[in-house]
Amino acid sequence: MKSAVTIALVPQIKSGPWVFWENIEDSIAKAAALGFNAVELFTASATAVNTTLLQQLLETYHIRICAVGTGAGKVVQGLTLTDADADVRARAIAFISEMIDFGAAFSAPAIIGSMQGNIPHGTERAIALQWLGEGISILANKAVKKGVRLIYEPLNRYETNIFNCFADAVAWLKTLDTNNIQLLADLFHMNIEEASIPETIYQYGSYIGHVHFADSNRRAIGMGHTPMSDIAKALQSISYSGYLSAEVFPLPNSDAAARQTINAFNTWFK
Repeated sequence: MKSAVTIALVPQIKSGPWVFWENIEDSIAKAAALGFNAVELFTASATAVNTTLLQQLLETYHIRICAVGTGAGKVVQGLTLTDADADVRARAIAFISEMIDFGAAFSAPAIIGSMQGNIPHGTERAIALQWLGEGISILANKAVKKGVRLIYEPLNRYETNIFNCFADAVAWLKTLDTNNIQLLADLFHMNIEEASIPETIYQYGSYIGHVHFADSNRRAIGMGHTPMSDIAKALQSISYSGYLSAEVFPLPNSDAAARQTINAFNTWFK
């Protein structure tokens, strides 16, 4: 398994659960110095970062990009894949498609989390899921052509009314005509929704393509009550070899949250 830490470059999400902020070179340098294998990027758009400069920074600091988030499409532009307006859905697909291009340049998958949206008021669930499935399928096929996976994230009930549990998300994925989608196991969301995080990992391990390494209170692992011993055993038992990325609040500050995360990672997975 490999370690990663989040970097957010979008002022509108300043209150969110991301460890490093704003200064990309300083953030990458700090992540590399602590021993992280990669960073997970949240940018305002696919063109918000100079890719040549980014590649130079990755080479200088000997670190990778493990994934790119797409949430700015919703936060900044109000786009989701389940909006009742077909034009908005089309723009959401276009935004994520561009993020797939951006990530693929670094062999990194794009994550669809908040941009899945919610079932609109007055819309039948089956219709909203049809819209979501159509968008996800288009994007998964785009990702195939770019040589990367597409990562879909079940969120907790307070953030979406679409899929909260792995069982429901997996059942839905099986109805789609694509096999290029994997699920994001966010330990914070799973703590709210799953009866047992370890058992869910055992049962659906083959679908897990990315892990958000966050404690029960969305702080760094070790700052809440997440049962990491059992979770670590479960991830090892399914031979998970991907990234554990810290999508956590920068508390008490960014540097401390990053140090706590890498120490926890080294405790459970080294």
